[in-house]
This record gives sequence, structure tokens and C-alpha cells, in this order.
Amino acid sequence: MPTALLDLVLPPRCAGCDAAGALVCPRCAALLHGEPERRTPDPSPPGLPECWSAADYTGAVRRALLAYKEQGRTALAAPLAGALALAVAEGAGRRPVVLVPVPSSRLAGRRRGHDPVNRLADLAAAYLRAAGWPATAERLLLQRRRVADQAGLSSSQRAANLSGAFRVTAGRNGAVPRSWGGSGVVVLVDDIVTTGATLAEAARALRAAGITVPLAATVAATRRWERASDRHRG
Repeated sequence: MPTALLDLVLPPRCAGCDAAGALVCPRCAALLHGEPERRTPDPSPPGLPECWSAADYTGAVRRALLAYKEQGRTALAAPLAGALALAVAEGAGRRPVVLVPVPSSRLAGRRRGHDPVNRLADLAAAYLRAAGWPATAERLLLQRRRVADQAGLSSSQRAANLSGAFRVTAGRNGAVPRSWGGSGVVVLVDDIVTTGATLAEAARALRAAGITVPLAATVAATRRWERASDRHRG
């Protein structure tokens, strides 16, 4: 029986710690939602937007994301998108936002049976709108060629692997937006930021189409980042 169906017919167990009673228990939800802040990889690749994440990619947060992406627990989209919305809100202030998800490859989509980041972007935008925040999600990026698995690659190898990997396509309104004026800020969204190579290449493709991309937001960040306050210590 598919994992997503099991989540519906059996008592749920927490994806973070396996405790009975909820998809994400209160303790793991606090880890997932509790610390949205700027987590820009250090060192950062050229052209990387300012990055904001809801949590560190460790422990319960890592297990929940893997369960969502790789183990078919698609019901986890709701709490994970809530964390993404918090990261967007913290980074964007009260400005209207347009969330642009980093696309999965067709191969990964077929293997997983869903596109995890597209779903997170749609839900996060809906949560923001429900809170009275002008927000939309636009699927403006597609992969233009196949890329190798990023696992185990260095920062420079990831950058080379992703070079030219994305292209801009028409949004839901049928046109590629080339200027947002003062009506909103484009926020690239993904599930995890590691070296920043993927987000930097996605931002490059959007800038090449005339779209300014000042911010990126993810659910989690691997521990390659430096707190802003740390930079001012002696």
C-alpha cells in the first residue's frame, strides 16, 4: 500500500521522531518552525540571492524532509510548507512576494511520483495569502538538460554540474514577467540549501530573462552557513 495512503488509514506517526499521534509531533514541529533566519552558505557561489531558512537540516527536520521527498509521505507538504512560509515572511518583510520553485528533473519527478518543491511553493503562497499577505507561486523555471546526482560533489563540482541547467518559461498567465516594479519581490524557493549552487544557477537563469531575484527561501539549510551576528565578532 502506498505510504501516502497509509498516512490516511492508519494512526499517524511523527516523521521526525516516530512518536504516535501526529504527522509531525509538537516537539518536532517546534524544531521545524521555530528559528526562521538568514542562512546563507559560507562560502557563497557568485550570484546567490540572500538565503532564508526555517531550520537546520539535521535530526527531525532532515528525517521529515526525506520522508516527504523520498518515501512518499506527501501529507507532510502541509507542515513543511508552513515552515517555508515562515522563512519567506522573515526574509521578505511585509512586501508582496512571488514564489518561484526550483524545478525537479523529469526523472526525479517520475521516480518520486510528485514534484515536492512545486507543491511546497503553492501551499506556502496559500498560507501567506490566508494571513493577509499578497503572495503567488509561479513556475517560471524548467530544467533544460539532465544533471548528475549532486550528492558527494564539492561546491565547484556542483556549480559545473548545474551550469546552464535551467531555462525560464511562461508563468500561469502565459507570459514571462520581466519586471515586477514595486508590486512584489521574487523569492526563489527550494526544500534545502547546501552549497547554494542550485539556487545561484536558478537565479542566473531568471536574471538572464530580466527578472531580479533578491531573495531565496528554503525549509532547511545544511550547516555551511554563518550567522550575520557572527561576522561582527572579533
